[in-house]
Amino acid sequence: MKSLLALGFLLLVGLWYLSFSATRLDRLHHRVETSWANLDVLLQKRAAIALEIAHSDLADPASSMLLTGAAYQARDADVKNRSMAESGLSGALGLLISDGSPHASDSEQALLQELSALTTKIRVAISIHTDAVSSTQMVRKKFVVKTFRLAGTAPLPVTYEFESDVL
Repeated sequence: MKSLLALGFLLLVGLWYLSFSATRLDRLHHRVETSWANLDVLLQKRAAIALEIAHSDLADPASSMLLTGAAYQARDADVKNRSMAESGLSGALGLLISDGSPHASDSEQALLQELSALTTKIRVAISIHTDAVSSTQMVRKKFVVKTFRLAGTAPLPVTYEFESDVL
């Protein structure tokens, strides 16, 4: 009787642990999706600001065309090409900003300040997303998660190459 009770207790603890692990993994996947959605919104805003800068007097015609093309590519890129497009936009913005514009008007200075503030937010969002992805990957490598297939059909989250770029 005692062995049956002990076996029932162990089974109950095992089921609780599996349920706890599956719930934790689900929360981690939700965290990855939420952090990516936040990062995506910030990147879309950056592309919009880049378009505004391209249409302002800050950029010469050649830089304006380059920046416009990079912004549209970043805004419309699919998942496979997103990393390359975002890196291209970072490079185009970096070239434009490194040239500097001492003769910029107040509205153009406001655009540059908004871009600077947004870049800081993007760096934080990238850090949060990278942390969420690494936490999820670490949990998914556990023996219990693999054995009992607690991840279900959820794809393994990954980081993008542009996340390691210096924005």
